[in-house]
Amino acid sequence: MMGSWKFFSGAINNGAYPALLVEYVKHVIPAVSGGLPRILTILFFNIILALVNYTGLTIVGYTAVALGTFALLPFLLMAGFSILKIRPRRWIALGDRNRDWRLYFNTLFWNLNFWDSASTLAGEVERPQQTFPKALFSAGIITCLGYLIPLLAGIGALDVGQEQWTDGFLADAAGMITGKWLKYWVSVASVLSVVGLFEAQLSASSYQLLGMANLEFLPRIVAVRSRWFDTPWVGILVTSVITLGISYIGFENIINSANFLYALGMLLEFASFVWLRRKYPGLKRPFRVPMGSAGVVCMCIVPSAFLVLVMVIGGTIVFAVSGGLTVVGVMGYFLMKHCKKRRWMEFRKDEEEVAAAAVDGAEEGDGGGRV
Repeated sequence: MMGSWKFFSGAINNGAYPALLVEYVKHVIPAVSGGLPRILTILFFNIILALVNYTGLTIVGYTAVALGTFALLPFLLMAGFSILKIRPRRWIALGDRNRDWRLYFNTLFWNLNFWDSASTLAGEVERPQQTFPKALFSAGIITCLGYLIPLLAGIGALDVGQEQWTDGFLADAAGMITGKWLKYWVSVASVLSVVGLFEAQLSASSYQLLGMANLEFLPRIVAVRSRWFDTPWVGILVTSVITLGISYIGFENIINSANFLYALGMLLEFASFVWLRRKYPGLKRPFRVPMGSAGVVCMCIVPSAFLVLVMVIGGTIVFAVSGGLTVVGVMGYFLMKHCKKRRWMEFRKDEEEVAAAAVDGAEEGDGGGRV
């Protein structure tokens, strides 16, 4: 259940990025805002980036770092140029009292979730028990600053109506503060940041399918890796097909559906975490949260309440989509179980490969290694 919720939420979530890309590009090329040009732009975006993902995590990883650096730099420049123009009173102005709280909370949650998706790549990382906590901590700080600094700069330096703060306005704000050259840089950076996010999510989802196949929840064919790049090409293909189909529905429906499924998975994840801490407090694990049972319960209460809020405000369409995919996940589990029993499909590796993997794991000890 956890696997199906997390996979579907990831694949659906990735569909938001092509839709978002079109929103950015249409400011420069208005023709792609609808009809056949929009369809072809989304198709081209999905195919090209799926092929990049196929080339391997090393290329994807370094590309994401480069794109992230390029995307964050113009916002730092924007903040620097805005210092002399900032009026702190603008930060506390209430603006329009008519607010769409459902859109706000869903967008906020969408911008700050999917941190646990990195866990599906742990088998490809050396010493993940040391690397992951540092990476997640630093990424969390950079993410928060990446949102707060441009918003504080734009709101504080510009005296514009709230109605102007729509999709893509940060680029306009950069132009008003500094000049057109920074506006164009922010526009390009926005597009490239979408590329990086798409690649990261596609990698996480495809490697999750690989892990589920290795655990015998899915047929062995799903775990097949590319002969040239050692990437799970079947997982990339399956995820890309789902993402492509989802890309053509409305952006708000995409993020609402992804949020709901992700929230279901996170609630189950928190419940499992608390139960394992109480049932097996001495269980050996790569990384241990330095708290007792009461501490971990308190730590999970606040995010759990927010998860429930996001689910409650989801809406009828989101309930229907999420409920349908949950049923698909349950039926898929029993179907795979039946196929395994009847031997209609081949599952996992053969005994010789399993033994070899066990020997490799024993030799590597606590140092991590591939899965």
